Amino acid sequence: MKKLLCLLTLTTTLFSFSQENPEVYVFDIAPAYEGLELLNMQNVSNNEGYDNQPSFISNETLVFAGNNNGQTDIAAYNLNSKIKKWFNHKTDGGEYSPQKFPSNNDVAAVRLDKDGLQRLYKYDSQTGKSTELIKDLQIAYFAFYRDSKILSTVLNGDKMDLALIDLQSKKTDTLFYNAGRSLQKVPKTNSMSYSLVNEEGNLDLYLFDMDSYESFFVTQLPIGIQDYIWLNETQILIGSGNKIYMYDTLGDSEWTKVASLEEYGLRNITRMAISPNGKKLAVVAE
Repeated sequence: MKKLLCLLTLTTTLFSFSQENPEVYVFDIAPAYEGLELLNMQNVSNNEGYDNQPSFISNETLVFAGNNNGQTDIAAYNLNSKIKKWFNHKTDGGEYSPQKFPSNNDVAAVRLDKDGLQRLYKYDSQTGKSTELIKDLQIAYFAFYRDSKILSTVLNGDKMDLALIDLQSKKTDTLFYNAGRSLQKVPKTNSMSYSLVNEEGNLDLYLFDMDSYESFFVTQLPIGIQDYIWLNETQILIGSGNKIYMYDTLGDSEWTKVASLEEYGLRNITRMAISPNGKKLAVVAE
């Protein structure tokens, strides 16, 4: 199965895919003969409307953008107690893409206000109160390298620019144009990853060395796929339909099926997240 062959049947086009009623599920994961075994499914959102963009803040707790009576707020779910709480004080906008700061328990998220203003905010873990992190910048998506430095996509008309932002100095360096939405810190390395739209309208995946500021091509994402995660420092996971595929940067240059959610009745996998210890996988699906 070559790099793109297994997913060429996708009929969705880049940036047009949407889910009708996404839910956030969490599985225990373990190595298996043919890839990964997914066990003990939990529906951690269990909610009508938009529930998406999961991120683990510990091995036991994850946050996600959840529907709170018609407004999108930051939900925090504890896998042990099975209790869901709302992390933030209600605002006039909706909170998206919540992620924990690397060195503390506060959370950053993108707030989309009713007037269309889109900014990055910090939400205090004790009070839920929010503080704007950087003014006059329409942040779409982001990922932490450390507390003061993020890789981000910034709105530029109907496209997005890739930018490196220092939250302490408020300095922004635009690196590339026409970027994809998925940004990740590569585990146990000094690299971030990002994607750019190529000449065919698909997404190429790159590594960005945070010391040298050099970029390195990794692979093309399968047609129609926007989201990916790093299972570890060398293996990448994506979801398509009800199946999960892996690309090993140290192995053959191909995407290989490693798991299926068919037995759980799930479909339209998009975003995923891995726990810090690598033992739990959050999946957004229908």
